[in-house]
Amino acid sequence: MGSYALEVHDLVKTYQSRTGIVRAVNGMSFNVATGSIFGLLGPNGAGKTTLLRMLTTLTQPTSGTARLLGFDVVKRPLEVRRRIASVIQETAVDLLLSVRDNLLTFARFHTLDGVTARERADEVMERFQITGEADRKVQDLSGGYRRRVQVAKTFMVRTPVLFLDEFSTGMDPILKRSVMTQLREEARAGRTIVLTTQILSEAEELCDDILIINKGRQVARGDLNALKLLSQGVYEVSITFDHMPEGIEAELATLPTLRTHKENSTLEVALKAPEGEVFQAVAALARDRRVLRLEVNGASLEDIFIELTQNEVPA
Repeated sequence: MGSYALEVHDLVKTYQSRTGIVRAVNGMSFNVATGSIFGLLGPNGAGKTTLLRMLTTLTQPTSGTARLLGFDVVKRPLEVRRRIASVIQETAVDLLLSVRDNLLTFARFHTLDGVTARERADEVMERFQITGEADRKVQDLSGGYRRRVQVAKTFMVRTPVLFLDEFSTGMDPILKRSVMTQLREEARAGRTIVLTTQILSEAEELCDDILIINKGRQVARGDLNALKLLSQGVYEVSITFDHMPEGIEAELATLPTLRTHKENSTLEVALKAPEGEVFQAVAALARDRRVLRLEVNGASLEDIFIELTQNEVPA
């Protein structure tokens, strides 16, 4: 086995729509290192879920190739499925089964013996705080709890590759933090994790490698430091005043902002400008006002994501 768990070359998926051919995934090529957490980011409709569906054998590509642990996803789908666990947005748990039976059935599909499956189900339900719901039918649970069951299933087995599409949907902050810790532990143990998320702070904290896509095409690729190099000249400014100044919106409208956020007396702004101009702008915002706290930092993943996806030139 090579150093890559996943090898994708020139992958294309097209659909016929009323207005013509739609290229949901347009010539995607990348590799994912074994034992890494790989983040697939993009706005809604970028092609993330379509790409995951091809990689997990749920949809066949129009052209191109993808190999998981050396097995072609089209030519050897059964071998691929034996080596993955996945939570895709459309993937449903069995609504008519109880939480426990969902976990046990999934374990049996992956050939776990009964004793091991029951022990692991108890452990996983405890991890995901669903022990109290063990005997309830999934159809009677809220959307958030259903999502917990979906993600919990993937921890029932020790497949070498795990695909997660928006894994934290419906999770409270404490549970999400616990799951993120578990994902890092799984990766340290050698499991390869491919995930999508709309919460960029999750990707920033979790991912060893990130691919940003838009309109089915690759926009940028690399670890967080490499992506930040693509966004030099972007700065995050946070200013806390004794009270939010009146008329500050008019001042912000004259600045090269990527995004702004106001909460109580704190103003957060992402600026794209040379360093000197950024500090001039900060000085102007603070002038003749009582400033309680001031921070200027480099670009966050959110800033990079916004800049790269908004500024992409349409094909």
